[in-house]
Amino acid sequence: MLSSMAALGDRMNVSDALKDLLLEIGRQHSLDAVLRVVVNGLASEELVAMARIWLVRPGDICATCPMATECPDRSRCLHLVASAGKSLHSSAPAWSRIDGGFRRFPLGVRKVGRVAATSECVAVRDVQRDPEWVVDPEWARREGIRGFEGQPLVFNGEILGVLAIFTRAPLSQHCLDWLRMIADLVAASIANARAFEEIQSLRTQLELENAYLREEVSDARAFGEIVGQSPALRNIIQQIELVAPTDANVLILGESGTGKELVAQEIHRRSQRQTRAMVRVNCASVPRELYESEFFGHAKGAFTGAVRDRAGRFELANGGTLLLDEVGEIPLELQSKLLRVLQEGTYERIGEEKTREVDVRLVAATNRDLKQEVDAGRFRQDLFYRLNVFPIEVPPLRRRKEDIPLLAELFLHNASRRFNRSIKGLSQANILALQAYDWPGNVRELLNVIERAVITSRSGAVRFDLPQTRPAEGRKTDTAPTPLAQGVMPDSAMKRFERDNILAALNQTNWRVHGPGGAADLLGVRPTTLASRIKRMGLTRPA
Repeated sequence: MLSSMAALGDRMNVSDALKDLLLEIGRQHSLDAVLRVVVNGLASEELVAMARIWLVRPGDICATCPMATECPDRSRCLHLVASAGKSLHSSAPAWSRIDGGFRRFPLGVRKVGRVAATSECVAVRDVQRDPEWVVDPEWARREGIRGFEGQPLVFNGEILGVLAIFTRAPLSQHCLDWLRMIADLVAASIANARAFEEIQSLRTQLELENAYLREEVSDARAFGEIVGQSPALRNIIQQIELVAPTDANVLILGESGTGKELVAQEIHRRSQRQTRAMVRVNCASVPRELYESEFFGHAKGAFTGAVRDRAGRFELANGGTLLLDEVGEIPLELQSKLLRVLQEGTYERIGEEKTREVDVRLVAATNRDLKQEVDAGRFRQDLFYRLNVFPIEVPPLRRRKEDIPLLAELFLHNASRRFNRSIKGLSQANILALQAYDWPGNVRELLNVIERAVITSRSGAVRFDLPQTRPAEGRKTDTAPTPLAQGVMPDSAMKRFERDNILAALNQTNWRVHGPGGAADLLGVRPTTLASRIKRMGLTRPA
């Protein structure tokens, strides 16, 4: 290639070797491959003694660098990253090494450093006429070095490094021009290879983060899957199995924290739309002035801040399921537009006259009594009937306490893994303590309590910090009326109340006094104090 340049001068045509080199450079995606192809391709030419590439990188061996005394700025320098060539003498060391005396060049120092500092080519057409450019004249004489050319590697105005060749023939102008062309392609290929490697690195990182987040979201979702065996839960599953295969709208009712979103996910997962998206809108978190844009989208310039077209949630859920969580929070003036979409399957973006069609299966969830909202004039009756095609009521946790052990074990396992704690598991006393509480915050509160217990656990056993328990819904008690209800309680009634209360705690804990979740723990007294009271009252465990 370059021998052709030297021999033909101004009449030179592009050789096949040059074409092949340019094509091969363009095929490479990794930085190491680009560097290797360039220096090996150039050094393969008959009259090229050596080809080298230095890249600008942060200073790293400043204390031991052979050119440390000449270095004006130790923050960065030229690093020798690729070298290839052939000596005229078989006993000479390989020229592919990149750890020799010229492995670093300070910017602006000597001819290679000057190329990087000025972004200008440095060429010595004939070393014999300009011997001062050669650091080692004896090496040049021994190897027959006649020419040197250093081209800056520049991409988008940034100096990436230097490409240099040593030749065994004087350099022609065409040789200089073609090396400039090669240097430009090399600079672009280096930039592309770096970008490609960065993209690959980011892709790998994103894949790892995505896998991590999927696991975290699965854990944070609290339920993972519907968990429980209570009659109330089995009834919910039966209703899901009935309605999921249809396209009927579903209204999910229940207190906060009962798992209404999980029911919606199961309906979507078992429906014919399961391969499409389920899009969720938390109606309680959408600002009043943004409801229409959130649901239907807007066109660029439709209002201040609309800097681009935006698809609404109905459009995103087209062909799938749209979950309107806390549907009772939708402003009354927006409910008519929502009703139109449900009835006609059409809508318009804000600021756009084009009517769009949409095919969405709607699932709504609320902790409000929508019938009362209709009676109060805060919710449209026709919209209520459109949503209430198939109502599903999710019972509170206090009405399905049989599910607490399974839920608690699942949450304990997930929390132990997330917080890197070794937990022995739940004891019978733990289960009894959890079942004795009413859970006004439902499953979400149960999750929070268990996560807090895992975090504060020190010995591998968990202890639950529950508020003062109160009788669960529908649970009968044999205790005497409270002083507040009766006015003044006689001493005999007080003693009977204390006795019954201690017996209740003992029965709930299977007569275990000590330890977390024990009777003393439930009553909030010392175990020795409780033992003394049991003895004083003559309480004995039933046979």
